[in-house]
Amino acid sequence: MISREILPTFPTCPGVYLMKNAAGRIVYVGKAKHLRRRLASYFQPEHRLPPKVRIMMPKVESIDFLCTATEKEALLLEASLIKKHRPKYNIVLRDDKEYVLFCLSRNHPYPALRLTRKVLRDGSVFFGPFTSALGARETKRIIDRLFPLRKCRDTVFANRTRPCLQYHIGRCLGPCCLPVSEEDYRQVVRRVELFLSGKSDELMAGLHAQMMRLSDALDFEGAARLRDSIRALRETVERQAAVLSDGRDLDVIGVHGNENGAGLAIVFVRQGRIIDGQSFWFADTAVETPEDQTRLTDSFVMQYYTPERFIPARIITAFGSLDPALEDALADMRGGKVGLAKARGDQERRLIDIASANAKAQAIRQRRITTTPAELARVLGMEGEVERIECVDASHIQGEGMRVGMVVFVDGREEKSAYRTYSFPELEGTADDYLALASFVARRLKSGPPWPDLLLIDGGKGQLASVERALAENGATDIPLAAIAKGESRRAGELGDVIFRPGRKNPLALRPGSPEMLFLQHVRDTAHRYIISRLRRHKRAAQLSSELDRLPGVGPKTARLLWEHFDSALAMTKAGVEELAALPGLGPKKAEALHAALKSLIKAD
Repeated sequence: MISREILPTFPTCPGVYLMKNAAGRIVYVGKAKHLRRRLASYFQPEHRLPPKVRIMMPKVESIDFLCTATEKEALLLEASLIKKHRPKYNIVLRDDKEYVLFCLSRNHPYPALRLTRKVLRDGSVFFGPFTSALGARETKRIIDRLFPLRKCRDTVFANRTRPCLQYHIGRCLGPCCLPVSEEDYRQVVRRVELFLSGKSDELMAGLHAQMMRLSDALDFEGAARLRDSIRALRETVERQAAVLSDGRDLDVIGVHGNENGAGLAIVFVRQGRIIDGQSFWFADTAVETPEDQTRLTDSFVMQYYTPERFIPARIITAFGSLDPALEDALADMRGGKVGLAKARGDQERRLIDIASANAKAQAIRQRRITTTPAELARVLGMEGEVERIECVDASHIQGEGMRVGMVVFVDGREEKSAYRTYSFPELEGTADDYLALASFVARRLKSGPPWPDLLLIDGGKGQLASVERALAENGATDIPLAAIAKGESRRAGELGDVIFRPGRKNPLALRPGSPEMLFLQHVRDTAHRYIISRLRRHKRAAQLSSELDRLPGVGPKTARLLWEHFDSALAMTKAGVEELAALPGLGPKKAEALHAALKSLIKAD
């Protein structure tokens, strides 16, 4: 354990400090305006230290530091080091993926609406974010149906010689080939911006006025089209509720803690309407005081926002921020002023209540599906602790593509790097889950340790018996087994699911809704989702393979050439023109045509 005597060796400049254990692993990264003064706070009498620091300090054997010129630089460096090293005692944002945004480019006279995950400071207008890509694509389908913007890429637009199908079905004005004025097209762009900005009243008032003008001009067909558009827009917009009367953009962060950690939720408000949100869980993080909560939100904000992410002009939390450098760092990333502040007024406080309620729901959910290895072993009638769980699920599509998927949980957490998919071409057409599970056992035993403390099977007594018999035939009788079967209604995730163990006729007496049952259901559902996703990927690859032979310009010779250089049809569709042109016998012109044909497979899906 490190002692207080080292304090004089630390400088008084701003910077970051890295606390390391005996193995040299970084266990905590912090930043300070005055390094020596900040580090001195860790060497107070034990009763004055926060619980987390009391646990951490006996494990710290050395402290390194890096000086910076300003406190803001220290803040940015701290966030970078936390993302890189993921220290045990820091609040680490694990789900830091970029969410989907709508983008309208203002650099093109006829802009197209596209989906992106990156914010580029090129003058484009961005709307969002959406945590669900599926939801964003559904919204785009609505927009494509209601507003005749072009759908093609800029390169296709520049080279097109005649209008495409979208023009002929009334979903594009055809500016690529027809004399469409920029002003007329800009009116359509303006309507899309109003729709995505939540200014539905203004949009529908304009459409209604135009509908009446067309009606007065006896253009009843055009008026009817606008009438249908207004009706569809009203049905779409009514799903959203206005929460801010002044139509501002906000991100709202709420926190709720329990004995196991803290839940945090962020709610996205755009043009005064809640459009989406996301929840996070930080295990073993205490938020007993407003200061604890503010530290959590400050750390989250610095890890969550990046220059590529949409950052609103105002972010609100329950208690504001402890760090004035945060606003400067966010402003640099946004390219404009950002306020990180405590909620003010009744409307903003209600939004904090909504975010906090979502954070509480996340905390309750985590508490319910969390159980200790020892307690799980006890309720399953096993000795020792259940630390490593492997869960398997056999699945197929009408007998084709038989697969067994395996997911792994260690200490209650997913270990995705250990997930595996096992395919069995010899079982095509059999639809025999029992035989697939028995074949899985032989393949799994060949791969060797680490062995599971529990092998959980998605199925009933039949699937359990099949795996038990296969293990015995291979001389592996020391791997504990259990099977989880759906209840009487056969609905996934219902509280009435049952657990079977070898040697028992009846299921275990696990209470529905107990932490152990909910955790095992969570593991089973994860395995089911995993294998279904792999089956869909396999089906899509098979479809691409069969469609490849029907592409124009792809004869037996070209097809053979492609299969010799690519592992799958999906890999072919991802290849660029330069990569295709490098293949023997394919020149630049043919490679470009082949590239366009391959891309058409994806669009046709």
